[in-house]
Amino acid sequence: MRRIIEKNLKDYDIEIIGTAPDGHKALEIVKEKKPDVITLDITMPGMDGLACLDEIMVVHPAAKVMIITALSDKLTGLRALDKGARGFLYKPVNADDLANAFDRLLKRNENK
Repeated sequence: MRRIIEKNLKDYDIEIIGTAPDGHKALEIVKEKKPDVITLDITMPGMDGLACLDEIMVVHPAAKVMIITALSDKLTGLRALDKGARGFLYKPVNADDLANAFDRLLKRNENK
């Protein structure tokens, strides 16, 4: 999924500064590099995406977090948005869905 996201974001003016296999590594990258935009899965080893999102919002509350997950229950999406995520996509994600979601996410950035 990380490679698919990277491939589909090559047309955006975004520098990918890191990828992480789990929530702990993702949090390390966020603390060190303070990225503007973060994609995050809910289901990850060690620290799940919602716990990671909580920690990200503490250390970098300005981050625009896009949740991309295979979990399809709406409650999980609402919880993620309530915790600070700015967008939510269900897997499988196709290129059009990803592009549309990032268009919306980055447009919100322009207004801030």
